[in-house]
Amino acid sequence: MDKVKVLEKYLPADAAPLIGRWIDYFKCEFKISRNRNSKFGDYRAPFDGKGHRISVNYDLNPYAFLVTTVHEFAHLHTWNEHKHRVKPHGAEWKSNFKKMMQPFFEKDIFPADVKRAITSYLNNPAASSCSDLNLYRSLCQYDAPKEDVHTVEKLPMHTIFKLKDGRVFRKEEKLRKRYKCVEISTRRVYLFSPVAEVEVVEQG
Repeated sequence: MDKVKVLEKYLPADAAPLIGRWIDYFKCEFKISRNRNSKFGDYRAPFDGKGHRISVNYDLNPYAFLVTTVHEFAHLHTWNEHKHRVKPHGAEWKSNFKKMMQPFFEKDIFPADVKRAITSYLNNPAASSCSDLNLYRSLCQYDAPKEDVHTVEKLPMHTIFKLKDGRVFRKEEKLRKRYKCVEISTRRVYLFSPVAEVEVVEQG
């Protein structure tokens, strides 16, 4: 199947042809990956006979998929220019990320709220789009509804919740940007991102 047709299943349709051209131009192996809780996407530099490799999680909504894809291609472009001589998310990467995002602004790909959040993020892009809570929340507005899934920030104080791995916690007070939560079985304290997705445990 034509790569643009495949990309249209995951990206806004008007964005797919340019991403397809980038894959060809940079001679990049582009993989649509399973869900990874720790990251949305990944870039691997050429190594041991393999060329550039990018992977992006399959279950992102189209706008989150596009932001993540551009993020990873900016890594590739920066590596071509500087190899390992610069920081992964240093000034060179930030400059490339801004430039590579521009065509999608010109095509008016993004809804107004997402575009505003990306513009703010681009003033000083961080290591990950999900580490910028404003951008992350804007992108999440376009996720398909998930049953029984809540974010920590929206839970009432002292709510009992669990993670996918089965561990159970109680929400406590907010400490600066994160929430203090106590693991029920060990009494250990953990700090949770406000937008961490969890499942509420019904109290009998």
